[in-house]
Amino acid sequence: MNSSLLSLLVLAGVAIFLILRLRSVLGSREGFERPSARADGTPRRDFEVIEGGPDEDITDHVEDGSDSAKALAAMKMAEPGFNVSEFLGGARQAYEMILMSFERGDVDGLKPFLADDVMETFETVINQRNEQGLTIEAEFVGVRDMALQNATFDRSSGEAEIVVRFVGELTSVVRNSDGEIIEGDASEIKRQRDVWTFARTMGADDPNWALVATDG
Repeated sequence: MNSSLLSLLVLAGVAIFLILRLRSVLGSREGFERPSARADGTPRRDFEVIEGGPDEDITDHVEDGSDSAKALAAMKMAEPGFNVSEFLGGARQAYEMILMSFERGDVDGLKPFLADDVMETFETVINQRNEQGLTIEAEFVGVRDMALQNATFDRSSGEAEIVVRFVGELTSVVRNSDGEIIEGDASEIKRQRDVWTFARTMGADDPNWALVATDG
């Protein structure tokens, strides 16, 4: 056997050895592999797609699958930065500011938070008190309970409404023009129940919600 043939046989043996080694390595890969394609050219998926679970930011406040839950989810789609828990935190603060501004007759303090028709109603009551010479001294104790009661969303207009039930605690006395207490007790904490509806256009530049309806 001449040297050229011997060299070819040696090289062939080395090539076969390398091919077998390479195949054994490739056959034991554990990393990401692109799915093989079906006959129609679409990727083949040999795993089950698991969708995300319920949004706890929603289900912490309303029943999963309810109309309110669907409305809140639609609000989040219209405005990805919207957060239900953060909204309720803001609603709690707004409740105190609105309630105390109304009790004290602070019209300017109410305007940023109220829709026009609600502002008109509040202002009418405040003017009537002033005409009668009545003043109210009130101190806010806190929110004993609050809950998201209902939510609706109009996809065509982007208008969102959220109804919140509050149970507030405060002290309040009514004085006449002579400064005499005619109603209430400054040392007695009373509970006040309110159901308020807040509205806003999702995705609008103005981030503020307005009080559009009240119910005791």
